[in-house]
Amino acid sequence: MSSINSVMVFIQQDDGKVADVSVELLSKARDLADQLNVTVTGALMGSGMKEAAEKLIPYGVDEIFVIDDKRLADYTPIPYTKIMIEVIKKTKPQIALYGATTTGRDLGPRVASNLKVGLTADCTSLQIGDYTSRGVDYSNILYQIRPAFGGNIVATIVSPEKKPQMATVREGVMKVGIPNPDYKGEITPFTVDLVDTDFPSTVIKKVKADKLVDLKGSQIIVAGGVGVGSKANFDLILKLAHTLGGEVGASRAAVDAGFVSKEHQVGQTGTTVRPKLYVACGISGSIQHRAGMDESARIIAINTDHEAPIFQIAHYGIVGDLNDVIPKFIKAFRAKD
Repeated sequence: MSSINSVMVFIQQDDGKVADVSVELLSKARDLADQLNVTVTGALMGSGMKEAAEKLIPYGVDEIFVIDDKRLADYTPIPYTKIMIEVIKKTKPQIALYGATTTGRDLGPRVASNLKVGLTADCTSLQIGDYTSRGVDYSNILYQIRPAFGGNIVATIVSPEKKPQMATVREGVMKVGIPNPDYKGEITPFTVDLVDTDFPSTVIKKVKADKLVDLKGSQIIVAGGVGVGSKANFDLILKLAHTLGGEVGASRAAVDAGFVSKEHQVGQTGTTVRPKLYVACGISGSIQHRAGMDESARIIAINTDHEAPIFQIAHYGIVGDLNDVIPKFIKAFRAKD
């Protein structure tokens, strides 16, 4: 059993598959734990999840507590909350992290309310730092960073007085670390006394909608901003994305203007992406948008304003009218075939 003050991650599984955000959080937990000189632990609930747990150890996980019960195959709030509370009370982590998924957003607040600790929702960054309040100095606490007021400001929130410090973290904002197959960690069965009354609800049927937009998984993204000018002009973005074999992205301003639906939104209040190629068309490059795409391997920016902030991070910049530039892009690309 791990010592007090680990960084713990609730490891979400859906139909026996570990959620991508949980792998992202385990990688981030390793970074935080190294700064704090503590261990990384995980709590994984489900049925027959030992093999899945073993595959997570190489991400720098020191111990994973596995709660195995056929009744836990699907997430239901009451038993999962009971288990997570018992795991936290017994292992006493310094930090507990959840993915900001429908599951994490439901489970995290339930656990925080029971333990009477703080929780910050939808974080986009986590850091370790110091804090002083009312003459009391706190060292090595968790800075929980998230957009606020509709993404117009970035707030840093702390909850230093009670442990664990808890946060839900958006999908895609944390980098997945490189697994080390030689890393040594433990899989520890964790027993919780579950009775029939802990299962007042049962999942009868799950209906999943097809995912029409996969920004996280795309290696090429062509994104349009409000500078595109109109919904009709946004067809150029679609044509270029189709030509390059990529996905269509957008700035928040373009979404708010009705040019494209919200699932295409890239940025702090949208999806964080790291494609091999990101083509920003008519996007000024606000800090909120750049935070969601500035780690792209190659960034091409097209804008009529040569002073647009997007050019500060672009590897290649084109000052010009996208209505003129994009058709030439398409023609040149097709000429290669």
